[in-house]
Amino acid sequence: MADIKKEQEREELHKAIWNIANDLRGSVDGWDFKQYVLGIMFYRYISENIANYIDTGEHAAGNVDFHYADLSDEAAEEARADMVETKGFFILPSQLFVNVRKRASKDENLNETLEKIFNAIESSAQGTDSEDDFKGLFDDIDVNSNKLGATVAKRNEKLVKLLDGIGDMKLGDYKDNTIDAFGDAYEFLMGMYASNAGKSGGEYFTPQEVSELLTRLTVVGKTQVNKVYDPACGSGSLLLKFAKILGKENVRQGFYGQEINLTTYNLCRINMFLHDIDFDKFNIACEDTLISPQHWDDEPFEAIVSNPPYSTKWAGDDNPILINDTRFSPAGVLAPKSKADLAFVMHSLSWLSTNGTAAIVCFPGIFYRGGAEQKIRKYLVDNNFIDCIIQLPDNLFFGTSIATCIMVLKKSKNENSTLFIDATAECEKVTNNNKLRDKNIENILKMFTDRADIAHKVRLVQNSEIAENDYNLSVSTYIEKEDTRQAIDIKALNKEIAEIVAREQVLREEIDKIIAEIEQDKRN
Repeated sequence: MADIKKEQEREELHKAIWNIANDLRGSVDGWDFKQYVLGIMFYRYISENIANYIDTGEHAAGNVDFHYADLSDEAAEEARADMVETKGFFILPSQLFVNVRKRASKDENLNETLEKIFNAIESSAQGTDSEDDFKGLFDDIDVNSNKLGATVAKRNEKLVKLLDGIGDMKLGDYKDNTIDAFGDAYEFLMGMYASNAGKSGGEYFTPQEVSELLTRLTVVGKTQVNKVYDPACGSGSLLLKFAKILGKENVRQGFYGQEINLTTYNLCRINMFLHDIDFDKFNIACEDTLISPQHWDDEPFEAIVSNPPYSTKWAGDDNPILINDTRFSPAGVLAPKSKADLAFVMHSLSWLSTNGTAAIVCFPGIFYRGGAEQKIRKYLVDNNFIDCIIQLPDNLFFGTSIATCIMVLKKSKNENSTLFIDATAECEKVTNNNKLRDKNIENILKMFTDRADIAHKVRLVQNSEIAENDYNLSVSTYIEKEDTRQAIDIKALNKEIAEIVAREQVLREEIDKIIAEIEQDKRN
């Protein structure tokens, strides 16, 4: 029954988002539309969050008729300091989403009203512990953009539709909702525009089912972890899978990530709030992870997950300092300047705790190319850091049709061997893409935990054999593909050919007779 209710809630939510998209179609580009919807959703979320918090406190104290939304701004100011300390921000009653929406259709300066409110919310956190979490959160919601309309009146008309559309979403109280409503809406929107994410938003969307697989690989045998980290966190979907799978209370010290793209960094922080992660439970930084890592004081991490950008450029040996960086120096060589994949691997390994697990999506080329990449693989194998290599089906990710891989890293292994899994068949064809279903994820996890050889699927390989193969880590090197060709009975085939030849000879003789008869008739 709960599953049916969940699906109904999700369906209603997605329908509402599509309705807003239809209202704005033709005027706002898909990626920009996503920014506006998420921004206004975030505004609604924090408005309801703080109002519900204050209302609950007052009702518990016996003031059952109290509604923060009805309070005067002057009276509400008394709660500012306490709310900023507790929630990390403050919103006056007049600035709440519900009250702004009521006035929106009659507000000729709605764009200015919203801009002032967004600035006020950010300003409320200035000089506090939550300042970094709120700074610039509304930067990508340009209420004065010509994309919304050529005139103020047209822009405000679109903003009213946005407020009404998001106000009409049946998100309910997140505590009573069977789905993570705000979070689900975020993920649905990201999925809607994921195919353009690489070119429009500077990010590559990790499908939710792949996020789940990565997360579950890192928590095998665990019910809690100290903290989770993603060195290229994008919109934060990988990090938030831990909240869904373990429960956010079981990620004891919080969620950590770094993202180089400013827009995506803002989206990640919004995503944290929309998934009800408090400001003191996440730390997302905006910088180049490989050159300027921002979480030195927070490592090591018990769980690390990542889908770093494939074969992106980085400074490499152009920066003489990097070869002495404790993250990269153990391998004695830096990842190539044109391919930073293994730099992310080395960074993750360096910040992994001794009892931790890292699961990283990798481009297949890093497993067989020579040069510096081979030397890094040698370091990883000789020191027994690689636990498993999983070959995924092709066409899982937006932006690439290549069959990507997962590298699982551990620092405390009991065996001097590496597990190879060919999971290329573990998928279901959906339109132009392949999808991992629940059964596929369970199958992969079972192969991972059982560590038993299965013909054409799983093989546990001694690291000495990998060394003999020049540290080639391609799954196909160690697991033979199943021959699906039809077996041929040579004797039967030869007999069939002989019969065909004999029949052919009979036909030729018959044709020769007919030709001879025709020629005889002509002579007569």
